[in-house]
Amino acid sequence: MSATKRVLSGIQPSGTLHLGNYFGMMKPAIELQEENECFYFIADYHALTQTPDPALLRERSLNVAIDFLACGLDPEKTTLFRQSDIPQVPALTWVLSCLTPVGLLERCHSYKDKVARGIAPNHGLFTYPVLMAADILMYGSHLVPVGKDQKQHLEVTRDLAIRFNNAYGETLVVPDAMIRDEVAVVPGIDGQKMSKSYDNTVEIFGPEKKIRKKIMKIVTDSTPMEEPKDPDTCNVFAIYKLMANEAEIAAMRERYTAGGMGYGHAKQALFEKYLETFAAFRQRRDELEQNLDEVEAILERGAERAREVAEGYLNAVKKATGLR
Repeated sequence: MSATKRVLSGIQPSGTLHLGNYFGMMKPAIELQEENECFYFIADYHALTQTPDPALLRERSLNVAIDFLACGLDPEKTTLFRQSDIPQVPALTWVLSCLTPVGLLERCHSYKDKVARGIAPNHGLFTYPVLMAADILMYGSHLVPVGKDQKQHLEVTRDLAIRFNNAYGETLVVPDAMIRDEVAVVPGIDGQKMSKSYDNTVEIFGPEKKIRKKIMKIVTDSTPMEEPKDPDTCNVFAIYKLMANEAEIAAMRERYTAGGMGYGHAKQALFEKYLETFAAFRQRRDELEQNLDEVEAILERGAERAREVAEGYLNAVKKATGLR
C-alpha cells in the first residue's frame, strides 16, 4: 500500500444541497483532496430506495456534480462519478449479500429510523448497508469519512470485508473510519439540525432574495433589542461562526453581549457573510451551468477511472470465489 491514502465518500442526490451539506460533508471532503487520492460518487442507486421521479433524479444527480465542482472539487485531483456508471458495484453487492447474515442487517438502526419516519420498507432500504459496503470495498478504500449516524454502516463494511477475507483469502482492503473530532452541526431555520427531511434548510446556491428570506426566518428568542444576548444559544450566531474568521467572530460576540443589536441586524450580517463566502462559488456555478457538456465530460472521465480500479478488484473477487 502506498503512503497516499485512498478516501471514499458518497452523497445522495435527494434534493438541493444546503449549508448543512457544505459544512458537514462537502468542505471537509474537498479539503481532503490536497493530500489524498479521493474517490467521490453521486449515490443515485441509493436514491432509488425512495423511488424518486426519474427526471428529478437525473436533474439532482447533475446538480450535485455542479455544486461540488463549483465549491472547489478539482477533477484533476479527485475522481468524481455517478454510482450507476460502475457496473461492477452491483456484482460485488451480490457476492457480499451471500456473506451477510440477516441478523446483521436487522440490527442496523438506519433502516428502523427510516421506516419509523414513514418511508415504505423495501428490500433496497433493508440491504442498503451491503450496497454501501460494495461502494467502499470496490475501490480498495483505506479511509471513509463518516458522521456518527453512518458509523454503524462502516462497521458493517469492515465486518463483511473480514468475512470475505476469512472465507476466500486476503482480497479486500478493510477500511478505517475517518471520524472528525469536530463535525460541523449546522442548525436549520427552526433550530433543529439542518436537513431536507425537516424542510428547514438554507441552500448553498439560489436566488439571493430567496436565501435572504430564509435567513430572516431563523428562529431566535424574544430578547428585546436593547438587552444583551447570549450568542452561544443563538442559531444565527452558530451559522455565522462557520463562515467568519476569529476576529469577526469576536466582534460579533461583543455586539451580542453589549446589547443594542436586534436579531434582525444579526441575520443581515449573516446574509452578508454568506454572500461574501460563496461569491466565487456562485460565479463558478453559473459558468458550469452554461457548459453542462464540461460537467458530463468530468463525470465520464471519473467513471472511466473508477471502472478501471473496480474491475481489478472485481476480477480478484471472482477469482477468489471461483467465479473466474
